Amino acid sequence: MRTVTGPADRVVVVGAGLAGLSAALHLAGRGREVVVVERDAGPGGRTGRVDLEGYHLDTGPTVLTMPSILEDTFAAAGADLAAHLRLTRLDPAYTARFADGSALDVHTDGDRMADAVRGFAGPGEAAGYRRLRDWLTRLHRAEFDRFVAANTDSPLGLLSPDLARLVALGGFRRLDRKIGAFLHDERLKRVFTFQALYAGESPMRALALYAVISYMDTVGGVYFPEGGMAAVPRALAAAAADAGVEFRYGTTVTALERRGRRVTAVRTEGERVACDAVVLTTEPHESYRLLGRAPRRPVPLRPAPSAVVLHAGGRGTWPVGHHTISFGDAWESTFRELITDGTRMSDPSLLITRPTATDPALAPAGRELFSILAPVPNLARGPRDWDAEAESYAAEILEHVRARLLPGFEPEVRHVLSPADWQRRGLVAGTPFSYAHSFVQTGPFRPRNLPPGTENAVLAGGGTVPGVGVPTVLLSGRLAADRITGTRPRTPTTVDLAAEGAR
Repeated sequence: MRTVTGPADRVVVVGAGLAGLSAALHLAGRGREVVVVERDAGPGGRTGRVDLEGYHLDTGPTVLTMPSILEDTFAAAGADLAAHLRLTRLDPAYTARFADGSALDVHTDGDRMADAVRGFAGPGEAAGYRRLRDWLTRLHRAEFDRFVAANTDSPLGLLSPDLARLVALGGFRRLDRKIGAFLHDERLKRVFTFQALYAGESPMRALALYAVISYMDTVGGVYFPEGGMAAVPRALAAAAADAGVEFRYGTTVTALERRGRRVTAVRTEGERVACDAVVLTTEPHESYRLLGRAPRRPVPLRPAPSAVVLHAGGRGTWPVGHHTISFGDAWESTFRELITDGTRMSDPSLLITRPTATDPALAPAGRELFSILAPVPNLARGPRDWDAEAESYAAEILEHVRARLLPGFEPEVRHVLSPADWQRRGLVAGTPFSYAHSFVQTGPFRPRNLPPGTENAVLAGGGTVPGVGVPTVLLSGRLAADRITGTRPRTPTTVDLAAEGAR
């Protein structure tokens, strides 16, 4: 594995999102002096928080999986996850609701889920689910440590017995066809393939190896932190500060000072912060701008779809769990509209999150809080004036949710985020999901975390390896630290051991 050259005792990390915080903790735990520079007033980045009339809104990710990676991040600097953050395992992980009125609770316990599938679609599908669960577990074991959680210097670095196992498992087949080898009920197939959209692809085009995302939530489990998702970066920042990391909030990086091929300092609007190495967690296009370079690619990078998110709070009681996937009747056309045509969904599928189901303190007493996410095209594929259209589209989304799930819901508080808001945050094409995970934008073909032309700059975040999502962004911080210090052996965490014992 290639690493930065020369001294690397003092490292500046640009950005206090999950990737930057992870990098800071791993570097501090390895004896480096670390300074984190963040433009916002506090930690979080995309994992943000808006407090509005007693409601506490998570404006970033709402799904937390693979807590072993989070535990490993704390442990890197000698901290204990349990001392900083309380996690609740959700059961069910989510509920899938379909246009025909049927519904399925998705459990991560194998026996409970097999029973649920049997009651939902019959014994043949229950047997297929058990085979699928076994395949997902074997896929994860073959893929994760070698191809997700490790640095690779070139495609040739992938040639290994693990690659042969991944090929034998069908990891390079199409996702929907591979899942269809286990399940025949179209509704069930959606439950185990919709995660392709997290990777910016349709299940009909995504590689089956991305079923590892389905493993994360349908086998590994879905969790929720007390205080909401924004509690995660706050806890990481507190642990990093305890480990000696220095934070400079409200500070925007304007330039990198260089001597030859080395970055010698980070320039802000009023300060020079000297460094031996730098970790950039900004979007790749911004990182390359700061580096004074442009990535060399024969085909431009393709961004993933974006989203409109409506946060709505109010009075009422509904039998709704923490996460609900509300599927429209349309399926293949939905992905075509979002990814190819650049149009809004004609029959929307939605993610509805009710965080107050697990943490009532996120809303005033007697109130409920909902987050409704509707995928939409990114601004490169489907340019629109979202500043003008976001509120009306949010109202349209709410009508769908009232009809499907929350009859009579009248929010007293509303907060809408759209691609225009993501674009103002500097996110490529107005999407919080960065670049899609097509084959040519995956693994060693994704923007590398060790950019050419510099000796001591490393990238981290969703736009580089391994990709988008809370676990992978945390891993990107560790991989960036590895590029600076060399790889440190990872010891199994208590969460790892518990999960292994439950299989």
